[in-house]
Amino acid sequence: MTPNPFDNLPHTPEAHFKLYFYTALLHVLEQVMPAFESPEAAFERFPFLVGYHNELADQGLAGRAFDEAASWWRDRLYAWEGSATTHLPLCALRENAGLDHEALVLLMTIGLVEEDARFGALFEALHGRPDQPRPTIGLLMGWRHGLSEETDRVHLRRLQELALIQAVNPDAPRSDWAVQVPALIWDALRGETHSTLAAGLLYHAPDRLTMLDDLIVNDEVRSTLAVLPALLESGEVQAVIVRGSQHNGRQTVLGSIARALGRGLLQVDGLRAPQVDHRPSIGPLATLLHAMPIFAIDLAPGETADVPRPIGYPGPIGLVLGKQGGVSGHGVERAITLTLDMPDQSARRQHWQRDFGSHPVDDLDAISERFRLTSGHIHRTAQLAQSYAALDRRTAISIADVQQASRALNRQTLDTLAVRLTAAGDWRDLAVGAQTLHDLDHLESRCRHREGLHQAVSTALGTQLNCGVRALFTGPSGTGKTLAARLLASVLQMDLYRLDLSSVVNKYIGETEKNLNQVFARAEELDVILLLDEGDALLTQRTNVQTSNDRYANLETNFLLQRLESFEGILIVTTNAGDRIDGAFQRRMDVVVDFRPPDAAERWAIWQLHLPPTLAIDQRLLQEVVGRCALTGGQIRNATLHAALLALNNGGVIKNEYLEEAVQREYRKIGAVCPLRAKSY
Repeated sequence: MTPNPFDNLPHTPEAHFKLYFYTALLHVLEQVMPAFESPEAAFERFPFLVGYHNELADQGLAGRAFDEAASWWRDRLYAWEGSATTHLPLCALRENAGLDHEALVLLMTIGLVEEDARFGALFEALHGRPDQPRPTIGLLMGWRHGLSEETDRVHLRRLQELALIQAVNPDAPRSDWAVQVPALIWDALRGETHSTLAAGLLYHAPDRLTMLDDLIVNDEVRSTLAVLPALLESGEVQAVIVRGSQHNGRQTVLGSIARALGRGLLQVDGLRAPQVDHRPSIGPLATLLHAMPIFAIDLAPGETADVPRPIGYPGPIGLVLGKQGGVSGHGVERAITLTLDMPDQSARRQHWQRDFGSHPVDDLDAISERFRLTSGHIHRTAQLAQSYAALDRRTAISIADVQQASRALNRQTLDTLAVRLTAAGDWRDLAVGAQTLHDLDHLESRCRHREGLHQAVSTALGTQLNCGVRALFTGPSGTGKTLAARLLASVLQMDLYRLDLSSVVNKYIGETEKNLNQVFARAEELDVILLLDEGDALLTQRTNVQTSNDRYANLETNFLLQRLESFEGILIVTTNAGDRIDGAFQRRMDVVVDFRPPDAAERWAIWQLHLPPTLAIDQRLLQEVVGRCALTGGQIRNATLHAALLALNNGGVIKNEYLEEAVQREYRKIGAVCPLRAKSY
């Protein structure tokens, strides 16, 4: 009785691959044997073929005419596939990529050398060349795989279009092209799954993805997600676009959708990244892996990306986008867009609670209120905070651990884009006028209540607000603007980063906007205070367009105006020339603080703040310096440092002559005459 190899065969991708492997093997042996005097001669030259011939005999394929054996095998293969309830990669590829049985046999024939390198010697013998271990187009066209030579040409062309095969020597004549099956395709054909498929190409199995019910999202997004899988399954919706900040759960949401569809996730980082050489394979890979492909695209303001439909994949796709840029193309037809906002305090508490797990926490509510981070940054910060607590041999996680972890995360992300400034002290360390101090107190209050302010006003006004706070500090150099920014960061217990304009301003069109948008986005996600020092360099008034330079400068200004309105962090802009700031910028500032040169009383307070407790200065001299020398806070600081330096070289105590020399030095620096009278001490 003829054995039936399909009896009790499990319906697994590995078993299906083996069945098609036998089909290709049968085809190759049928083509190879006529090239030798006898089968025995072929087996003598290539002994490894004996084992494969015996395997075919065990399957009932030996001793039959080729056409009869191939037809008998195909009929039973189709019947076996029909009773399968699991995903079979080769079957899915045949049904969704416009291939037939003969095309799959051709694909497996090309890939035989990937499974067994000894076939390389066989192909070299058939080519008559010792340097060609892979089948060529000319060799394959000499064999009959389909009904005719033209059918074989169509099969090869389709396999190339799908990137299932590729030429290893594309500069050679077409008939001499040696073709191979890419490694990631071959692994997928075998039913193998790896988390890292290639550079910028990752796979996540369904059981590793978050379930829809476990997502922490707002009610609007949750209600959309409840009906979205059914719409994707029916084809009414073909794509899902998720917008929002980086590390804020965009890919997690798409993964949950994929899991609800019973699919894995094929993550593609970018559409135009040069390192992603496997983009043509995305469609077949998604089909083979039964995964939903998602494309993470980082677009600059004003950019639009064309998204094609993946060839060979008929299912839904996902797009991960930031707040800027747009998409077009066949891939985003019938698309639904979800926007993930930064988590509010209640959502942050759920994230912290989930990520801390069973670890005790000193004050979870205070942590949730204090750290306005994206969901991804909460996860990273929580893991690092646990490490800091363990280093101190404590079981409970404190807010100081979270602060330290958040600061380490900030350094990793922002140090290449901005400069971190130390922040210490409080408003008592700043000697300014009463009105300036009042405005700074108002700014602090605005920062503390930025999340709840919309609830204290009408609905119409509240919908226009976001959590951003924009402040403008104006006044001459040395009047305390940067110091005030440091003190604000200190009292709010936040990190302060100064934007280095030299690192973002670029002569190439559009690059400045890209760089600025990147800095603003990172500052929002990490919830740090961003200081734009000497901001008049970017916020100058728009001019009449007379040259191309004027036009592009105005484009930068217009971008900044729009970005300031959507900014959800705390931004401080300082300027020495407030009259040069475009009026549109000033209208967008929530708080404007004017820093005036200090009067005599304020100068006295500044000197007291800077001078050490132990000194040998005549009070009459100090009063004269305060009354006659209208120095700014910055100049007083410099004078104190110089006097202290002179003292260190002469006993360490600041004396009258050191103070007088330091004050005179400040006047020489600005090219003015020191108003101090002759020595009277």
